[in-house]
Amino acid sequence: MKSVFAILALSSAFLGVVEAQQKTLKADLDPFINLRQTYKLTPDDLPKLFEQGSWNRNPYFKYLTQDKSRAIFQNKNSPNLKLELSMLGGTVPVEELIVDFDKNGQFLGITVSIFNRGDGGTIGADDFEKRKMAMGRHIGEQLQSRPTAKKAMPSQGLLTEGFVWLSTIGKAVLEWNDGAPGNTEFLRMRIARRHAQGAYEAATQTRAAASVKLSQLPANVAKDSKGNVFVSDIPMVDQGSKGYCVVASVQRLFEYYGIACDMHQLAQIAGSDPEEGTSTLKINASLGAIDHLFKTRFTCMAVKHKNGFVELKDNKYVGDKIDNDKVVKMVRKSVDEGVPVLWSLELGLHPEEPDVSPQTSGGHMRMIIGYNDREDKLIFSDSWGAGHEFKTMNLDYALDATRGLFLLKPTTR
Repeated sequence: MKSVFAILALSSAFLGVVEAQQKTLKADLDPFINLRQTYKLTPDDLPKLFEQGSWNRNPYFKYLTQDKSRAIFQNKNSPNLKLELSMLGGTVPVEELIVDFDKNGQFLGITVSIFNRGDGGTIGADDFEKRKMAMGRHIGEQLQSRPTAKKAMPSQGLLTEGFVWLSTIGKAVLEWNDGAPGNTEFLRMRIARRHAQGAYEAATQTRAAASVKLSQLPANVAKDSKGNVFVSDIPMVDQGSKGYCVVASVQRLFEYYGIACDMHQLAQIAGSDPEEGTSTLKINASLGAIDHLFKTRFTCMAVKHKNGFVELKDNKYVGDKIDNDKVVKMVRKSVDEGVPVLWSLELGLHPEEPDVSPQTSGGHMRMIIGYNDREDKLIFSDSWGAGHEFKTMNLDYALDATRGLFLLKPTTR
């Protein structure tokens, strides 16, 4: 019995040490919303404002791209670090902030997840209203303008309610899902320079269609001296530890098309579980539920059945066989049109370059963004941040690992 108590005592002591080792840091993100100074920020200012200290890597943020044009701040709660993000002098807690800079390193805009169900769990109506009102007042003061209301019209693809501010100083959107605060999925804010395009401009519009036309996409296809043919300038997001690879990939695709919708909102629409990945059939159903809401067209190109590819009939039955050569031709054609392919696969089966994957097995979704016929490779991109923008895998290996291939194209030509 003494030995049992001794073990319990040691376990309690160990847990106490672990708890004692967890350090709490607080980050005030107000430098990103005081526009007179915010507009002067560059990527190199971030580590000056939020110092790394004695940590192995900066605990406050990380760059999502190797050129430092996008960075992310996220709440953390790990055994050794708890990071709490806030705004307005610590009075408004937030879950996540993404900051964008243009190719010249000039501040472009921010997207702030003030609350989302995947990270925050639940939020009370009073807390929701408090955060919404505080941020709304601040935006109005910064842009020196009054907002216009943004109404949800689900039948027309307008899925959020909120307010839009437009002035010579900049533009902003504060929005939430239809049904909040009684059933809050997210509360999101965007602030940007007046000329900012893409998702920043799309968020201010009263229509859900892509701001980029299908006919414009081939101009984004690049070729280099190594034989690489690839779609360039696809925005990067980081799905984090959540099983959001599908909706994270769709967010990147939508940002590329100029559609303002993030993975938290997409997760709500598609019914994604933040703790789980998803099967090929679930992916097919999820993407099929998303496409019409955003004026995009969904196509299931092929799914793996036994050792070969087949068409998916009636969204769940095995259809006609598709040989590998035809699959490769379809992928090449899509890339040549400037349309990335959503790629469902099994990880860990074959080597890839560079080998920087944080996940060694299990189902996953990536984007096929190119090919190299000279080296017989596929070019792809992962939703895991910097270093994952441009990766390659032997074509035969890629085909073997594939579970399904899917397309989402804008309908506006």
